[in-house]
Amino acid sequence: MVKINENYQKLPGSYLFSEVARRISVYSAAHPEARIIKLSIGDVTRPLAPAVIQAMQKAVEEMGTFAGFHGYGPEQGYDFLRQAIAQHDYAARGVDIKPEEIFVSDGAKSDCGNIGDIFGVDNIVAVCDPVYPVYVDTNAMAGRAGSYQEELGKWDRLVYMPCVESNGFSPEPPKEKADIIYLCFPNNPTGAVASREQLKAWVDYANKNGSVILYDSAYEAFITEEEIPHTIFEIEGARTCAIEFRSYSKTAGFTGNRCAYTVVPMELERQGVKLNSLWNRRQCTKFNGVPYVIQRGAAAIYTPEGREQTRAAIAYYQNNAKVIREGLSAAGLECFGGVNAPYIWLKTPDGMGSWDFFDLVLDRANVATTPGAGFGPSGEGYIRLTAFGDADATQEAVDRIRAMLDK
Repeated sequence: MVKINENYQKLPGSYLFSEVARRISVYSAAHPEARIIKLSIGDVTRPLAPAVIQAMQKAVEEMGTFAGFHGYGPEQGYDFLRQAIAQHDYAARGVDIKPEEIFVSDGAKSDCGNIGDIFGVDNIVAVCDPVYPVYVDTNAMAGRAGSYQEELGKWDRLVYMPCVESNGFSPEPPKEKADIIYLCFPNNPTGAVASREQLKAWVDYANKNGSVILYDSAYEAFITEEEIPHTIFEIEGARTCAIEFRSYSKTAGFTGNRCAYTVVPMELERQGVKLNSLWNRRQCTKFNGVPYVIQRGAAAIYTPEGREQTRAAIAYYQNNAKVIREGLSAAGLECFGGVNAPYIWLKTPDGMGSWDFFDLVLDRANVATTPGAGFGPSGEGYIRLTAFGDADATQEAVDRIRAMLDK
């Protein structure tokens, strides 16, 4: 008889955002008159930039000709996009990343999970707490997380690094040795960022211990403070210890288009093997590349028109974040993030549990949020709010929550 991967049986409940969607659906069915505003799952709402649409339309027309038709493309991505990434996302910031170090993919979520394929199952994994659930769940599926301790809300083989108010929601390197370290800045869910000094401490730790930092910078386009690094490769020594994930989902509204990329430097070696070559082999074996039409759309982001148009969309969401942060802070709630990130990390009033506050806001204000407890034990007592909604709806959601608190 076939044997299943029993690690899946260890996973607690359903995926966080699936559970949020389920609860919203149940409430909507019971209250069909309620008009729910979603500040929960971070999906974008602004249309694609005109420059992107034009580039994709042109690419579709090319595909209808013998001369312009494209079948299977390179698994690593087309050169025109890899070169644009190297020039505009890195060289423009004084960072030397070569096109052959860039792997175009269908999403940072996919890459953050799939990167585990190139690492042994015995590695010790460190994650921030609270944390984007994909980092934890995919390692649990692979067998690196050990057993789930329901009473603690933790896996017994993972190293949890608390991100709490007292440390500015940015953890320090652990005292114990960790082999694989997941970092996300600007952070999802807390909206926190890391300074150059903080990232240098992580790079030094990783190089000293032979660790690898898996750096998720999917939200770097939302950074507003000039002193905050946009890439870990701005830090000296990072090329020998870090892999970086980037995404066009929130930068350019590509949640429905699916395009991202991962940077694996040539200097990054472990056990005498270049991780670039391992990731290349993994992608060539398990991935057929991102469609030509989508990559042409992504490349258009880097044109002068594309950059201006995508910046306008980002500014729209940044203003939403400001509305949420300032509006709810004025109502007496403690809010964090929302300055360099599209997420606001809100402390629940009177020590209320995350899911309890989620239910309260859903019922009394008809606003959907994301409970912080779903991101890890240190997320208890918080909720995450997203700035990716419509501006008018966002303002209305803030007004509803304030009215609820006044009652």
